[in-house]
Amino acid sequence: MEGFPILTAIILTPFVGALVTMVLPRRRPEYVRVVGFVATAATLGFAGALLYSFHTHSGGYQFVENTSWMGTLGVRYHLGVDGISLFMVVLTALLFPLGLLGAGDIEERLKAFTVWMLVLESALLGVFLALDLVLFFVFFEIVLVPMYFIIGQWGHGRRVYAATKFFLYTMTGSAFLLVGLLSVAFLHQASTGRLTFDLPTLMQWTSAPGNLSSVTSKALFLAFFAAFAVKVPLFPLHTWLPDAHTEAPTAGSVILAGVLLKMGTYGFLRFSLQLFPRAAVSLAPLLLVLATIGIVYGAIVAAMQPDLKRIIAYSSVAHLGFVVLGIFALTTQGIEGGVFTMISHGLTTGALFLLVGMLSDRRHTREVAAFGGLWKSIPVLSGLFLLATFASIGLPGLSGFVGEFLALIGTFIVHRPYAIVSAVGVILAAVYLLWAFQRVFTGVPDGENATLRDISVRELSTVVPLLALSLFLGIYPKPVIDRVQPSVQALICHVERTTNYRQPAVAVGGGAVAAKRTDPCAGVSK
Repeated sequence: MEGFPILTAIILTPFVGALVTMVLPRRRPEYVRVVGFVATAATLGFAGALLYSFHTHSGGYQFVENTSWMGTLGVRYHLGVDGISLFMVVLTALLFPLGLLGAGDIEERLKAFTVWMLVLESALLGVFLALDLVLFFVFFEIVLVPMYFIIGQWGHGRRVYAATKFFLYTMTGSAFLLVGLLSVAFLHQASTGRLTFDLPTLMQWTSAPGNLSSVTSKALFLAFFAAFAVKVPLFPLHTWLPDAHTEAPTAGSVILAGVLLKMGTYGFLRFSLQLFPRAAVSLAPLLLVLATIGIVYGAIVAAMQPDLKRIIAYSSVAHLGFVVLGIFALTTQGIEGGVFTMISHGLTTGALFLLVGMLSDRRHTREVAAFGGLWKSIPVLSGLFLLATFASIGLPGLSGFVGEFLALIGTFIVHRPYAIVSAVGVILAAVYLLWAFQRVFTGVPDGENATLRDISVRELSTVVPLLALSLFLGIYPKPVIDRVQPSVQALICHVERTTNYRQPAVAVGGGAVAAKRTDPCAGVSK
């Protein structure tokens, strides 16, 4: 693929699909569906080629595209992918065709829905590939518009309220992000005489001793934190999420949980830790506290919800808490666990929302009390729901276990109290999900519950790939770990070089003594 701009192709393919969809006649919905599937399938093909061609043992950016965009303003069209962003790109490319396939019930304004979904995919891919702060911000903001309309026009019940709340929360956070990135660029210009928004350039300057005071670094970190914490969402900025999930259509919930929430945790990894490592080390205890509260709080509140969608929505607050916990443990195992949980959560929660959508289409309700005994009437769908539940609670052999285990181990090495308290969240997850499963699927069905039709072939094709991948990665996580580890090691080494922080020696291979004798950052490029 040398010389081929594959990253640009990945971003533009769904956008071109949106443009083609716009010129199609509304009276031919079959054409709209075909174009949507072709565009998302082509994007998935490019993402698969990217995964296949990715150099496993490299911790730097690959397939870099870097050219001037707005030269007088120092803005560049700079794209690149590393082990941290690679699987976010692949996950995004995977979920969109499955989301469109799962949206077979949408017939009203199908053309507009498909256009917004394709624009959303293009913007999300741009978020995970941009290495220029302005370019990242543009994609970051574009995401809000299609998601607002997807929730507001094709959602349920209080959809306008939920869409507006989502938009206001995220726009407020983005305002702080804009102030923060402009401040970094202008401070760099005042120091060097050159205005730039290029991430690698700014990373070297902000990390150098004396360029940013401790107070300035923490203030800028908090500006970026405001945007990313809302997106995760971290407690107590999470209140928009249950409403958005509850009212969004099935495809919107799948993308919202599977990919959009990861913009926040990805932002912490890509920007907060790289640009402000000293502030990240100083403020890590604050992030660990918020993450731990989110894990326990999300699990407790999820157990009290009467709506299946709200149960899964609050479970996302808990699961993303494990991601933040692993990231700000600042250990190799912790960050690897955080990245792995980002991938696993997209697979398992995406499958759960698809399955809840199928139940809602059949019973026209999501209230737990309205169901009962479904295992007898729809055994295949019930079995898939049970498998997705096991994956979500972190049963060994499924992907949820690998990510949470690594995050907890990585935290336990340096911050035992947080790891111990957070481990309670794993137990609580089993409580609220298995309790919900018991009430919905066990017992004797009555009324409509006894006559429901089982899962169709089309519906089966949306869920099985996600659960199959969860099972594969739970048994054999090595393909992901091997590609993520070099980039995580490079990030840890960047933090160690620019701060007084040192990752504890961990018994690996030859034991702790051998680990102490060998500097793991010796061969890692700056």
